[in-house]
Amino acid sequence: MIMVFVRKATVVDSIKYLVFLGVIIFILVLSSLNMNYNWQWYRIPGYIFSHSADGSLEPGRLLTGLAITIKISVISLFLAFFIGIITALLRLSSSFAARAVSRIYLELIRNTPLLIQLFVIYFVISPVFGISPFLSAVLALSLFEGAYASEIIRGGISAIPKGQWESAYSLGLSSIDTYRYIILPQTLKQVLPPLTGQAVSLIKDSALVSTIAIFDLTMAGQAIISETFLTFEIWFTVALIYLLMTVSISIFVHYLEKRNSYAQ
Repeated sequence: MIMVFVRKATVVDSIKYLVFLGVIIFILVLSSLNMNYNWQWYRIPGYIFSHSADGSLEPGRLLTGLAITIKISVISLFLAFFIGIITALLRLSSSFAARAVSRIYLELIRNTPLLIQLFVIYFVISPVFGISPFLSAVLALSLFEGAYASEIIRGGISAIPKGQWESAYSLGLSSIDTYRYIILPQTLKQVLPPLTGQAVSLIKDSALVSTIAIFDLTMAGQAIISETFLTFEIWFTVALIYLLMTVSISIFVHYLEKRNSYAQ
């Protein structure tokens, strides 16, 4: 009976999803017809793949920009995760100076827009230290997302039962070993879903790096639109590419969660 009920619920949910999707498609088609816009989707593949002089395929401008976006996002994700862990540990430290530094960093980053931080790093700090635009973008994204990741990680550490700490100390483990072998592994399993949300947010926020003349996916789209006036086609394509990246991350993390649950 339970299996039958589950199957019926799945069928009902699938029907609801298809109906909702059909309504969205109908609205989009109706809107496009009323716009009297000359859609030119056939030109889009040329900006994803282009033909070289010898006739072979090579990445188009959108894929070239996508490669820059992926590079910035991946490096920023690792740095943001590292910054998040360090800041969370400083917040939980017994040192007043460590807590004060981490608190100032969090309040400064979380209460100012990312775009302003990006401009400050690029126009004020980078000329002094000779930082490249690429590194400026990575630094801004890492600091911004690292502040939010640190609060997620700190909440996960605080949720660990005190018995875990007492057991570790009773076995003679130092604070570093307690964090390394007992606390952080459990914490990362708990905070994986919200950290995934921050990773998705970072990828979307990376579109702002186009404001400092980095030829990422968004900048590539803007350049193509200024030349061809294919406004809707290009922006829809760029949005779809961002969607594919973020959905891929969500699916991968969901797979890791299921794998960990089965392993337990």
